[in-house]
Amino acid sequence: MQTDNVDGPTGVPVFRVQRDGGKLDRDIWSSRNAQFYHGCSIASSKFAKAGDVTHSNRYLAIVTSGGLNQQRTGIIDAVVAARILNATLVIPKLDQKSFWKDASDFSEIFDVDRFISVLSKDVKIIKQIPRKGGKSLTPYHMRVPRKCNEKCYQNRVLPVLLKRHAVQLSKFDYRLANKLDTDLQKLRCRVNYHALSFTDSIQKMGEKLVHQMRMKGKHYIALHLRFEPDMLAFSGCYYGGGDKERKELGAIRKRWKTLHISNPDKERRHGKCPLTPLEVGLMLRALGYGSDVHIYVASGEVYGGEETLAPLKALFPNFYSKETIASKELEPFSSFSSRMAALDFIVCDESDIFVTNNNGNMAKILAGRRKYFGHKPTIRPNAKKLYRLFLNQTSTTWDTFASKVRSYQRGFMGEPNEVRPGRGEFHENPATCICEDSEARTKKDSVPRKYGKGDSLTRKEVMVSDDQNDEDDPEWSDPDDDEDQRGLQDKELNNGTVLDYDSIISEEPELEEMLSD
Repeated sequence: MQTDNVDGPTGVPVFRVQRDGGKLDRDIWSSRNAQFYHGCSIASSKFAKAGDVTHSNRYLAIVTSGGLNQQRTGIIDAVVAARILNATLVIPKLDQKSFWKDASDFSEIFDVDRFISVLSKDVKIIKQIPRKGGKSLTPYHMRVPRKCNEKCYQNRVLPVLLKRHAVQLSKFDYRLANKLDTDLQKLRCRVNYHALSFTDSIQKMGEKLVHQMRMKGKHYIALHLRFEPDMLAFSGCYYGGGDKERKELGAIRKRWKTLHISNPDKERRHGKCPLTPLEVGLMLRALGYGSDVHIYVASGEVYGGEETLAPLKALFPNFYSKETIASKELEPFSSFSSRMAALDFIVCDESDIFVTNNNGNMAKILAGRRKYFGHKPTIRPNAKKLYRLFLNQTSTTWDTFASKVRSYQRGFMGEPNEVRPGRGEFHENPATCICEDSEARTKKDSVPRKYGKGDSLTRKEVMVSDDQNDEDDPEWSDPDDDEDQRGLQDKELNNGTVLDYDSIISEEPELEEMLSD
């Protein structure tokens, strides 16, 4: 049996790891029972056509916030918000001023004509607010709190819309409730999975990258690796780098005046810290992926650079990124962070296995998308339990370690039904839009089947394993939103209905825009 020697962060050998990943009683490249589930987002007969419910004197505009995937959630939810308000949606404006500093507009990232056409029966969409009487209709600027439901939009936004006829909602991300009427949830899915497509130039370049990975081997894993200095500083996590790490990340942390001082050990203990590249590599090898596997890595600047990446590359030497497989062809995209992120999105979406070391927006959006289109395996770490295992890795054998990783990861592998409907963000778990072929499933279940040891998981068992880890889905707070809620409560107590939200919101930098995409 061939093995690889794996060193820990201090250079001390940790394991002699099986090079081939070991033999398992399951197919590591597909989701069990995926063939019995499919995406279903067709509107019901009760969902009226846009032409029958849209009022001609109501226009909704939004300005998104954050990076590409955070903006994507805003675009999706803006369509639903327009439908709730029976308004015409103006093509969303993308965030061009935040941390990402990308000047691209909607039509430079997404196929705008397809967006309008596919959704024509659901919501009327136009490219710009029309002129009336020779003058442009100036939208009234306001904001809504996060997780605003149907009643919230009808009570807060509709009165302004009736008076002003055009409203622009700013910093529009996650401003719509997670739970909505079934037809509205299915509308979310039609937007996300059918209407919102990248431009031809981005799509073709993404397909070239996918083709390059397919040429290298039968399968490939895509890893979304979030381990940037800013992210680690904000998370409050500590990774064993001594005074140098504490000083460097502490200096970055001072950028955020409202960021409290965290307990690093507590953050990791609660599963709120991204896995290190080494930890991701050990997890994948324990799950059965050998050293011959090809890995595409989508990441920004990795804290510690090549030194931090070295253990992962030692475990998986077939290590690629868009820059290593198509450097010259990337030149038209390289100056635009959102377009570069879109290319990573395509390669990750098309991968046989998608892995993430974090719980950011890209991880959530792709997890939901991969469920909708056939439950392609999506591995998200059970960070809380894995932390304890990594903490004691020097005092256990590889076989024991690997066995525990496989046990802890049940319920975190992208299998059908492993997450309860309604749990987590809808974009991550679009249960309303996943249908089961119960007849085919019944026929299969009627045939006796032998399972390998540890391979048989009932729906109940998977859900229990998931329910026991409620804190494995960390969401970083946004001080703007804390300020938002306090201001809204104070205003409502004193004055009743709030109309001008901007006047009560501080302009501190958004944190999530740079950390969760």
